Amino acid sequence: MLDLTTIKEAQKRIGEVAFVTPFSFAPNLSKQCGYETYLKKENLQRTGSFKLRGAFNKISILASSSVNGVVAASAGNHAQGVAFSAAHFGINATIVMPESTPLVKIQGVRDFGANVVLYGANYDEAYGHAMELSKNENLSFVHPFADDDVISGQGTIALEMLDEVANLDAIIVPIGGGGLISGIAIAAKAINPNIRIIGVAAEGAPAMKQSFDARTPIDSVSVRTIADGIAVRDTSPITFEYIMKNVDEVVLVCEDEIASAILFLLEKQKLLVEGAGAVGVAALMHGKINMPSNAKIATIVSGGNIDVTMLSLIIEKGLTKSARKMKLMVTLMDKPGALMRFTEILRSVGANIVHIGYDRTSIDLEFGEAHVSVAIETKGEAHQAEIRDRLKADGFAFVERS
Repeated sequence: MLDLTTIKEAQKRIGEVAFVTPFSFAPNLSKQCGYETYLKKENLQRTGSFKLRGAFNKISILASSSVNGVVAASAGNHAQGVAFSAAHFGINATIVMPESTPLVKIQGVRDFGANVVLYGANYDEAYGHAMELSKNENLSFVHPFADDDVISGQGTIALEMLDEVANLDAIIVPIGGGGLISGIAIAAKAINPNIRIIGVAAEGAPAMKQSFDARTPIDSVSVRTIADGIAVRDTSPITFEYIMKNVDEVVLVCEDEIASAILFLLEKQKLLVEGAGAVGVAALMHGKINMPSNAKIATIVSGGNIDVTMLSLIIEKGLTKSARKMKLMVTLMDKPGALMRFTEILRSVGANIVHIGYDRTSIDLEFGEAHVSVAIETKGEAHQAEIRDRLKADGFAFVERS
């Protein structure tokens, strides 16, 4: 079993490459959730994620003996951690990634010199192939979470946090496979047995939450979440044992809550964060954490490697949900001046048009009508209500689109 000593040894090994990432008070988040809140910004870590810590610790141990090469299965952060660490020690690395992995993540791994093998429709199929390569080609497999050396590396985050803010009441940790929270819980509880360790899982990947509640490992049938870094289907018996011994609570957050946290961190904390890295903030923002009002809480922003297409979608939906963007389909009479009359109303109420389209050929239209699709910037719910009232008062028929 791991202890504080093994984690301190890992801290010495990774010190030459892993950054001591910023750990700072988050005033906007503290105001929002009501707790004195600090963010551990592992999204600013080398390779953009905490995963470098565990991968480097594991591979540095392997490098001290004869090793033919390493292999790992990952769709993102662990892959880059392994690729970077293997290159550092001059070890050949093969990373098996699902065939659906975005090109930017594939290229990120290749940039560190690793050989990328695309295999399978999901992580589990990629994992199976990686295990075959490990056996057939005599490669050392580097597991993303179910490995004591990897867990020790992740636990070094707790040492850094408690070195800076010793009297924390709770640490909130993203939880997927459980390697991160296992290491942090072991280190933090050894330093302060009274500190609460709270895991946050995505509703679309609830295996560890269900296992924690049932006190027995339970696997999910499937996973689906924008927090791909914690989209783990099966519960690892190794991390489950650590979690049951050291973790106090596990909560769930939904997709909309994760998306709102990503947007909040981008706007209010000036941090670009992936879905898995935002779940702790999501739990705080949406009342999933129950602590005394004067509690001092840390949450780990575990990574920042978000796909830009996903980020664009999250921003778009977030603006709509927060009443800062409005999409309308308006029916006009297809005659000169009708469109000008409509846009003049928007101008008079201070709504800024960001996109507009005009359709007079749709089969859904009556003769002499036209559809205008428009996206407008708005200033909140009261402003949107004013726009609706003005359009109705002037006789415009319209529908709102999400």
